[in-house]
Amino acid sequence: MVTQYKNLIDGQMMNTGEWLDVVNPATEEVIGQVPKCGKGELDKAVAAARAAFKTWKKTPIEQRREAIMAISGAIKENADELYRLLTSEQGKPHEQAKGEIFGAAGMAAAQSSLELEDEIIQDDDTRLHRHRRVPVGVVGGIVPWNFPVMMAIQKIVPAMLSGCTIILKPSPFTPLTTLKIAELIADKVPAGVVNIITGEDDLGPMITAHEDIDKITFTGSTATGKKIMEGASADLKRITLELGGNDASIVLPDADPKKVAEQLFWSSFSNAGQICVAAKRIYIHEDIYDELSQAIADYAKTVTVGDGAQQGTGVGPIQNKKQYDRVLELIEDAKDNGYKFLTGGDTDPSGTGYFVPLTILDNPPEDARIVAEEQFGPVMPLMKFSSEDEVIARANNSEYGLAGAVWTANPEKGVEIAEQLETGTVWINEYLHLSPFAPFGGHKQSGFGAEYGKEGLKEFTYPQVITVKKDNVPA
Repeated sequence: MVTQYKNLIDGQMMNTGEWLDVVNPATEEVIGQVPKCGKGELDKAVAAARAAFKTWKKTPIEQRREAIMAISGAIKENADELYRLLTSEQGKPHEQAKGEIFGAAGMAAAQSSLELEDEIIQDDDTRLHRHRRVPVGVVGGIVPWNFPVMMAIQKIVPAMLSGCTIILKPSPFTPLTTLKIAELIADKVPAGVVNIITGEDDLGPMITAHEDIDKITFTGSTATGKKIMEGASADLKRITLELGGNDASIVLPDADPKKVAEQLFWSSFSNAGQICVAAKRIYIHEDIYDELSQAIADYAKTVTVGDGAQQGTGVGPIQNKKQYDRVLELIEDAKDNGYKFLTGGDTDPSGTGYFVPLTILDNPPEDARIVAEEQFGPVMPLMKFSSEDEVIARANNSEYGLAGAVWTANPEKGVEIAEQLETGTVWINEYLHLSPFAPFGGHKQSGFGAEYGKEGLKEFTYPQVITVKKDNVPA
């Protein structure tokens, strides 16, 4: 029998009587059902959040921290069940699912220590001038399917810490682990502070348009982000958008191919390439291109694609049929244009599961779709370059600006190049590292605002300035 999961509204686990199926992308079997919510359920969740906000915003920050730490503890204590459930709905291998679950618990604990201190602008005989941050109010959080637990936590925690309350909508493709966490924390967080509801794609615009929601925080595609920004403009909701990327990695000629090949592989293929900051364009200096491209291709042949629940699997399936079809379309476009493949390129959509062979392309042109578009799948284009100025221009020639990386034996040279890249994050000799204390956000069409760190916490607040005139007190 398929397990049915409930929503968290006003401290209670509830359902609607209407259910949505959730499918395992490795087997295409229904593994769970979640409530199908509409405007009525959303209104209940918003009303609960609005009522809870009146008290929560006045709750001392130490008590808010205790509630966040209780969430972190619940995730950690139930990690074994949670990571297995996450693999079954998302597809990522068990080790990567463990990393997400423990990473979410650690992220919550770390971010709970953040604080936005009051700033005294002036304090003299005439005037006290104090700048403080106050919570925005009720937050609507919309979460994608690639890292459903981590993305949920990075919206719930700063909302709670700032004094806001939140209604969170998981992706309909991957809601199960989040709803299991909702069940675990229902008695650990005051009623109405955290509400988690599920629905189809039409629930997102309802959240964006709801007149009693003060802020939207969204992670997902740039196209959807633009619609959210447009919808939020009607009543000037505050927004944070973490959107798509077409992240470039630059490998300088002094990099050792034997040392960087495996790391470059995983920078593109972790989570089957379904990471907003995965390396999606790899530029390799012509002096080491042949050796390094062959080393990456050779390593790829040692990695198993399969069901993430099976031991030895390195790369799991694409999470859903729509994205699977898009990745296959990009591969077919590359084949139709005669581009050379070092590995992969052979796909069989008639099989069970949304599996794509690890695919590496050999020096496709800059205007190839597989280079110009965000593939969000296990496909890696490798390209040659000859000069630093040339590769910086090529890396920056994108509407996106989320992240990038430079690989070199000379870190100072890496920083020099990094400072010329038009992205929010640049790594030198590593990839995919995010700190709970450093802001993360995109340039250009990769986002609006920031997550993580004090900058991310500020996104859930308004600035308020209080001025006291000391020498003019009515007696």
